[in-house]
Amino acid sequence: MGHYVARRLLQSILVIFGVTIIAFSVIFLTGDPTYLLLGEGGGLTEEQVAEFRHQMGFDRPWIVQYADYMLGVIQGDLGKSYYHGVPNLELIIEFMPATIQLAMTALLLSLFVGIPIGILAATYRGRLVDHLSMIGALIGQAMPVFWLGLLLILIFSVKLRWFPVSGKGNWNQLVLPVITLASYSIAMVARIVRSSMLEVLAQDFVRTARSKGLSEWVVLYKHALKNSMIPVITLVGIQIGFMLGGSVITETIFAWPGMGRLIVQAINTKDVPLIQASVIVLALIFVGVNLLVDLSYAYLDPRIRLSDKD
Repeated sequence: MGHYVARRLLQSILVIFGVTIIAFSVIFLTGDPTYLLLGEGGGLTEEQVAEFRHQMGFDRPWIVQYADYMLGVIQGDLGKSYYHGVPNLELIIEFMPATIQLAMTALLLSLFVGIPIGILAATYRGRLVDHLSMIGALIGQAMPVFWLGLLLILIFSVKLRWFPVSGKGNWNQLVLPVITLASYSIAMVARIVRSSMLEVLAQDFVRTARSKGLSEWVVLYKHALKNSMIPVITLVGIQIGFMLGGSVITETIFAWPGMGRLIVQAINTKDVPLIQASVIVLALIFVGVNLLVDLSYAYLDPRIRLSDKD
């Protein structure tokens, strides 16, 4: 078990290291970042441009700049926003709770809806319930997020006036963004649960449990469901990262004050330090969640612990 944890920690560190290199290097892809930040000089003289380049440290070797940047990141200094004029960490702490609220609510909705649908589809394989569930899952995966969000606004906000169009505050302002963000995940969870359950239900230990006279409920939920959860947990880890980092469209459509809108604003204003800081923080969260998912495998599947001893 110890070797398994050590390997996963090392892999996570390497991934984070790679993300920091990519995030830091983006600003240099177009050449001299000085002109990117100043807008081709911004009417400044060459002496003023050179002074700005020196103040930003762009006249130093790239590896030196990266080392200084990483030293600050390790100490909790993610730089300062050009547009807002405040430390990036303060902005991220301010906007991140809204994104976490939206993402976690959408994740819970996808699990509470997707898992039962997948179980029903597997239990009644080949019947009407199975066909309807998989058709609904296919539609959920096929609908673009921006189209679904606009459709929900048109129907439930403009026509029926049940929910607000945008903003954050009351619970009813959370409903439409959560449904929009969770629609794809519900479909994914339902299909993965169905596939995994069908595989487990065909195993010998399930037939043995049924031959002992156990009720179908006990067979499904005590024996089959737990053993089919590893693919689901893997998907959940991926979906958490997707919802935290990929909610840009949803937050933009519903004017949700989260990290997605903050990143879009940073891109529009060429606020490179804020973009870099946001990418690194989201990568840390994504890697951390997936590390927890990997470690949970050892609990759900004892074969992982046994193979680690070999």
